[in-house]
Amino acid sequence: MNTLALVLSAAISFPVFMTGSWKTTGVEEHWTSADGGVMLGVGREIRNGKTSFEFMRIEKQNDTLVYQAMPNGTAPTPFTLKSMTKDRVVFENFQHDFPQRVIYWRKGAKLCARVEGMIQGKSEGDEWCWERMK
Repeated sequence: MNTLALVLSAAISFPVFMTGSWKTTGVEEHWTSADGGVMLGVGREIRNGKTSFEFMRIEKQNDTLVYQAMPNGTAPTPFTLKSMTKDRVVFENFQHDFPQRVIYWRKGAKLCARVEGMIQGKSEGDEWCWERMK
């Protein structure tokens, strides 16, 4: 790896504002720190007596960040970093059926997330805001 690539790779920061354990009624999400160059996440939702879960990771790939979603233990679906500020991050994959965009942001003390995209030509989305678990 050349010196410029090392500098670019080192300059990539992670959305550390997501780190921690978060919960709202029926939904929780947990994110590790970015130690070791990867953030690991797990989410669980209980709706109508049924439980769904998702494994997630955010990792460096080709001098950018990639959010890998694995709902209910499926093979990873990559979403590439589109934009990031100190308290908001957007990942996109327009080749995926739904969602095509994954967004996380801080809203005061809360962590919020939104998934969105097109379903049968119509814009759809789902959104959550969690409180930090004690």
